[in-house]
Amino acid sequence: MRPTFLLLLTAAACLYAQVRFTPEDVAIAIDGKPFTTFHYGTDAAKPYLAPLRSASGKIVTRHFPMQEVAGESHDHLHHRGLWFSYDDVNGVKFWENDPSYTKPNMGRIAVRGAEWKDGGKSGTLKAVLEWRDPSGKVLLVENRDMTFYSDPKLRTIDFAIALTAVPDITFGDTKEGAFAIRLADVFTEKKGGRMVDADGRSTMANVWGKRSNWVDYTAEVDGERLGVAIFDSPQNPRHPTYWHARDYGLFALNPFGQSAFDPDQKESDWKLPAGQKLTFHWRVVIHPGDAETGHVADLYREYAAGH
Repeated sequence: MRPTFLLLLTAAACLYAQVRFTPEDVAIAIDGKPFTTFHYGTDAAKPYLAPLRSASGKIVTRHFPMQEVAGESHDHLHHRGLWFSYDDVNGVKFWENDPSYTKPNMGRIAVRGAEWKDGGKSGTLKAVLEWRDPSGKVLLVENRDMTFYSDPKLRTIDFAIALTAVPDITFGDTKEGAFAIRLADVFTEKKGGRMVDADGRSTMANVWGKRSNWVDYTAEVDGERLGVAIFDSPQNPRHPTYWHARDYGLFALNPFGQSAFDPDQKESDWKLPAGQKLTFHWRVVIHPGDAETGHVADLYREYAAGH
């Protein structure tokens, strides 16, 4: 089932944002500059945002597999821009689910509809998604609000995600998830990229599998020092979240896994009865400079105060 959209929408009342709908994506520009595109992902088994750009226009996400760039890494076809999925929903795989894979029991996240709402110096793309098992049965209905902000130095997206169970749902305990970005190769540790968390830990060896309020990756991107941070809202279930933060460019948080990250913890048995709702809030900030300057911590305090 393909969603129906307006072919063209220009945010006249909110001049900072220009939004263009097509049958397969929504392109979003901020302050007259391209920022990102929300792809419905009919060929990828899930929707995603790609590429993501800094306020200065530099791309901070990997191009592959949407685009071939010489010298870029080609691992993990299911890592596309920025996305949200999980690999054990009633045993169905929504994370490692690229259509080219031959893994059993792969699901699909389909866009059922989307609309744009203006909001002063922000705008919100509201999408309704269905998490479907291999037979097409809907397991979860997701309402995802993505709010984009105007700022001369930052690019910020707020995510409000509500998952409603259709049948009874169990989220299994696995590291494979959930809210994620595949960063450009310059952010990898072998290329000189650096990751730090809110507790002052750095490098994958010390950040992966730990719980923290936020994690930030920084790197030199075409001569400019840039960072990409993800914030976990204090109101989220199981806050602070575990981080599936890898040195090769995968940047993910995972509220569902538990013993997968810490063997001393009991196995998670997160059940969501039919008709009940689970809600998460996360923020992504693309910023100039390093987390060590303190401004990421300040930005998080600002965010947490409003949540």
